Amino acid sequence: MLTVALLLASFGVPATGVAAPDPGSATVPCPSVPATRPPRPTPPRVDPVSRTVGGTGLATPGLVAPAGATRPPAVSATSWLVADLDTGAVLGGCGPHEYATPASVQKLLLAATMLPRLDPGQLVTATHGDVDIEPGSSAMGLVEGGHYPLESVWLGLLLTSGNDAANLLARLGGGPDGLPGGVRAMNEQARRLGALQTHAVTPSGLDGPGQFTSAYDLALIARACFADARFRRYELTERARVPAQPALRRKGYEIQNDNQLIQRYPGALGGKTGFTDLARHTYVGAAERGGRRLVVTLLGAEVDRQRGWQQGATLLDWGFALPRDASVGRLVAPGETLTPSPTTGATLPVVDTGRAATHSDGLARVGRWWTLLVVAVGLVGTGLLTSLFSRRRRPLRATGGDADPG
Repeated sequence: MLTVALLLASFGVPATGVAAPDPGSATVPCPSVPATRPPRPTPPRVDPVSRTVGGTGLATPGLVAPAGATRPPAVSATSWLVADLDTGAVLGGCGPHEYATPASVQKLLLAATMLPRLDPGQLVTATHGDVDIEPGSSAMGLVEGGHYPLESVWLGLLLTSGNDAANLLARLGGGPDGLPGGVRAMNEQARRLGALQTHAVTPSGLDGPGQFTSAYDLALIARACFADARFRRYELTERARVPAQPALRRKGYEIQNDNQLIQRYPGALGGKTGFTDLARHTYVGAAERGGRRLVVTLLGAEVDRQRGWQQGATLLDWGFALPRDASVGRLVAPGETLTPSPTTGATLPVVDTGRAATHSDGLARVGRWWTLLVVAVGLVGTGLLTSLFSRRRRPLRATGGDADPG
């Protein structure tokens, strides 16, 4: 028994076993601030596979947090998640796989899709369709027939949440199909990232029938965005100037970053705000502290006491206070959920109930368990053989790993 215990310890496995989250355990209510909410859109039918992406412990409408962690702050958001941008560890969440309406945080999916496709140095012309947006909705102020450096359009999308900028970028990135092709590309990108609960109908996040996401999906999308150096630079831009359009008698003007986390939270890396009547307040924010980069996503918030970015800031504080190895699941890698089954060809769910790990880490862990099993069986077998031949005068000797009595 001592030998087996030492072997277990050498593989990093406690002799008493490892406790795993119990999917059948009672739901722990999320710490919340009471709020009056308008009716919500009817979400899609629950898909058990998509709810377990990143770990079975995330498949809950309630709170999931590391054992022994301090209780998260109460927020009005209906769902939220905190994760490590670098390791992919999910530190905690509330209903991380619950469907919700995105509002303008959907622009992050547009960025994750179109940043690799479009040349930032090109000059683009705004069309009537680009500027045909819902009256009163957020805009960077493009004018039909105006000529703009594409980088100005990106800044208008991310600093002032321009719906006109979103239309232009989706149209350019959609190829021959224009804006519909751009939205289709966004949905393809969501699936590649593992955001299986995300479906875009509009590139801007303006409400559309059947448009949903989840707090977990938003973290996957944000992680892809923050991996892009241009995105990081745009996000930390506080002010930018939109060029004049002399031919259209339009003067240039300044736009400002509307994400107050940038100005008011030490170590802020950026993020995105959002609001529609259906979605309520949505938010994605990221920050760095002590060499650790965390992201927070929240959906369905009200602002009676705190604005969306402030709720995000309190959750970031909670996340930074957790140990570096804290985890309740993980963010899957791009393409990981698209791995086909060798027998059926169907997409495999990615489930991990332990600490955050990469796909290769998971395979290595399986390999260690098989090695452990083989060694244990070998020990038992050796013990039986030793007992059987213990009365013989000549001892056993090993040659090439086989027992040879001589």
